[in-house]
Amino acid sequence: MTRSYWNINLEEMIEARVHLGHYKKRWNPKITPYILLKGKYKRRGIHIINLAKTARFLSEACYLLFDAASKKKNILIVGTKKLPEKVADSVALAGIRARCHYVNKKWFRGMLTNWSITRRRLLKLWDLKFLEKRGKFNFLRKRDAAILKRKLSTLETYLGGIKYMKKLPDIVIIIDQEREYIALRECIILGIPTICLIDTNCDPDLVDIPIPANNKDTVSIRWILNKLVSAICEGNSRYIKREPF
Repeated sequence: MTRSYWNINLEEMIEARVHLGHYKKRWNPKITPYILLKGKYKRRGIHIINLAKTARFLSEACYLLFDAASKKKNILIVGTKKLPEKVADSVALAGIRARCHYVNKKWFRGMLTNWSITRRRLLKLWDLKFLEKRGKFNFLRKRDAAILKRKLSTLETYLGGIKYMKKLPDIVIIIDQEREYIALRECIILGIPTICLIDTNCDPDLVDIPIPANNKDTVSIRWILNKLVSAICEGNSRYIKREPF
């Protein structure tokens, strides 16, 4: 069954600058099949991504996410890029809209491979939120209350996107392979399927579903995320419809 968000429009991709890769001197030879190498497609020394491949892999990723969401599997979005601006905000909004987990500030080494430690941090976060909600901080000395409030703020900032995650994710979406390499390696070690935006400086062999796209531009990232999130939302609605009442 064809769905509107899987009808990938070439003009929309060009308008969102999805096709613009890195400078030729920064390219990864393994990305060659995803690049249009003819001279007329090279612009100011920048490789141009083959959008036919982008559409193919993006559609495949959408089908995978739709199926996963319809079975209520855990999906995690990882994107901690500080530049360009508002990428972290886009990741948070995508996670909230899709009702899935996200990490958009900092990836702590061992967040998945040392899940028991991460789980303890999450429990600490919930304990502090409970104390704050019940007004317990008011009965402590100002110095002790300030320490606990600072600890709560830090945990909320860095772990707030995964505070409802009770187990390891079933699928991980990664915005930038180069920046989120530690997260990608942890997924590989644990055998967690990954969907990753790969620019012309990335290695597609490390990812289960590579989506060749410009990951340096906020507009391009938002466009790709919108397609993936739409698939997740459709899968969520299908799961809700199947639930017995």
